[in-house]
Amino acid sequence: MALKIRLTKVGSVHQPLYRVVVAEARSRRDGDAVETIGTYTPKTKGNPITLKMDRVEYWLSKGALPTNTMHAMIKKARRAAAAVAPAPAAS
Repeated sequence: MALKIRLTKVGSVHQPLYRVVVAEARSRRDGDAVETIGTYTPKTKGNPITLKMDRVEYWLSKGALPTNTMHAMIKKARRAAAAVAPAPAAS
């Protein structure tokens, strides 16, 4: 059972909304997902993607492969999370 981290479309015409899901590689784009781990709303300003990074790391450790688009989005989300996290205080 090969798993992919990918986008599935749930929005309407001219109102795009995507869910970030873990699904079997052979299933349809909008087919059943193993787990929903985030959302992507491309029309929002600022940070259009919300991911549960702990679940992303879990599925990557179990062998799930992100699509090219999701690989780029995960990298971007990691950079954003690192920028928000406070730097350790030097004593």
